[in-house]
Amino acid sequence: MNSDLAKLIDLQATDNEIKRVEAALQDVPRRQTEIEAEWALAGAQLTAARERLAAAQTRRRGNEGALQDLESHRSKYRSQLMEVKTNREYQAMLHEIESVERDIRGIEDRIIEDMEAGEGLSAALTREQQTLAESEKRHQHAIGEIETQKRALDEQRQRWLTERAALAAMLPAELIELYTRVARLRGAAVAEARDGTCQQCRMVLRPQMYVELKRNDQIVQCPSCSRVLYYVPPPAAAADAHL
Repeated sequence: MNSDLAKLIDLQATDNEIKRVEAALQDVPRRQTEIEAEWALAGAQLTAARERLAAAQTRRRGNEGALQDLESHRSKYRSQLMEVKTNREYQAMLHEIESVERDIRGIEDRIIEDMEAGEGLSAALTREQQTLAESEKRHQHAIGEIETQKRALDEQRQRWLTERAALAAMLPAELIELYTRVARLRGAAVAEARDGTCQQCRMVLRPQMYVELKRNDQIVQCPSCSRVLYYVPPPAAAADAHL
């Protein structure tokens, strides 16, 4: 194979690896954001559970305070009941006591509901605390993995860039210029030719051109996309060539 063509193929393969690594590096912030969002959600759920429990406790304390006030009123009415002079006043006082006792029963029912709700909310808070603790472990592990992967990707990128610079230094300036121009326009500057076709743009090559480029002994560009073409012999043909 033409040595410059071989270097161009290697240069394209190296650029492909650089693109792969850089794409992976660009994906790191998104992955970090997803992990941080999961962590923030676990924290928000715990905060919400605490707020629900606190609201239930506040509601219960309010009902207990209201119950004390009602019980105080009932005691007062019962004391006044002994002081009334007429049957009408007596019946009116009994009516007041019954009304207060109805309110007391209603408040007591609500306090029981608050106690039951508080137990459930307390259990939910414990579960959220456990979930947050587990999420924190996953968060730290995931962040650690991402940081390790990022360092590895940075190292890979630097190795590929060093290899690219070495390859580019071995190529003539005109070929580097050609490669750079086509890569800027097409994304890839080198393409395989197979079955009489450029495998990038799918252009069908002239038979004579295809026969010539199969020798891989010169720089041949695709008439359609301008990529540098090369040919890979089938495995059997490649083995025969070494016999």
